[in-house]
Amino acid sequence: MSLSQVTRQVKSWQSQGQKVVLATGVFDLLHIEHIRFLKKAKAAGDRLIVGIEADARVKSLKGNARPINNRQLRLEQLNALNAVDLAFTLPRRFSAQTDWETFMALVRPDVYAASSHDSYLKNKRAICQKCNVEFRVVHRHNPRYSTSILIARLLRPHAK
Repeated sequence: MSLSQVTRQVKSWQSQGQKVVLATGVFDLLHIEHIRFLKKAKAAGDRLIVGIEADARVKSLKGNARPINNRQLRLEQLNALNAVDLAFTLPRRFSAQTDWETFMALVRPDVYAASSHDSYLKNKRAICQKCNVEFRVVHRHNPRYSTSILIARLLRPHAK
């Protein structure tokens, strides 16, 4: 789905009086913390849209061995979840604050949902304020679960 299609869908839902929540991330190996976060994000409004990082951006953020699941598989997994109304790929160029500002000004969700462990909370909060989007930390991160921990367990199954 293109960004213009996402924007049209958001406007359509909003014109029906529905509150649209946006969450973003990698969502590589879907695990329980992802599910918990997405359920809480959905509870912050009526519709949940999820933007995932493009494969090239995941490599730059997480290293050459990532993503484990390519963009298409990650989209398919997210779109299969009841909590997610629409999953789409974020723009390829999405690392600078101005990229985020342009994106948020275009999509204009009602709420941006974040997890407490997001490294960019301060920046995202400022962007949301600038774009008149409610910023909400909806989930307290549990450090026992992450994609990196899952990968480590798979590579060393007998280590504790």
